[in-house]
Amino acid sequence: MLKRTLIAAGLASIMLTSTITADDHSPFEKQIKARKAVFQVYSYNMGLLSAMAKGEAEYDAQTALDAAGNLNAAAMMKNSTMWPPGSGNDAVEGTRALPEIWSTFPAIGEKAAALTEASTALLAVAGNGLDELKGAMGPVGKSCKGCHDDFRAKKKK
Repeated sequence: MLKRTLIAAGLASIMLTSTITADDHSPFEKQIKARKAVFQVYSYNMGLLSAMAKGEAEYDAQTALDAAGNLNAAAMMKNSTMWPPGSGNDAVEGTRALPEIWSTFPAIGEKAAALTEASTALLAVAGNGLDELKGAMGPVGKSCKGCHDDFRAKKKK
């Protein structure tokens, strides 16, 4: 009887201390998938804009305006439900979200506000020519980098 109790306690301990995988039906699977999708929207639209700004793609005013609008719409989303406490990379595999996200208020909110502000300014000028686009891209990239540097784990190799 004691042996069974010790085995059960050991298994429970292992289960409680092990890391949950986001793709293995963690309690945060939907939230993590949703926030990754938002980041894909950011990435895709920034890619279009960056290619134009760097001369890797021809500048197209309508495409620039659409991409800036998409980026801004994603930045303006109210997505706090996608970020439940306990869904960081310290508890769930498959996410690069650092636990500092949940312990640094209002810093994380300031980073989000910087992206919203920068993407709003970009949207205002993205369709006005390549020079205007280039000028507005820096603050957007800086706001993205600020969050990545402080709140996203490095990619595992």
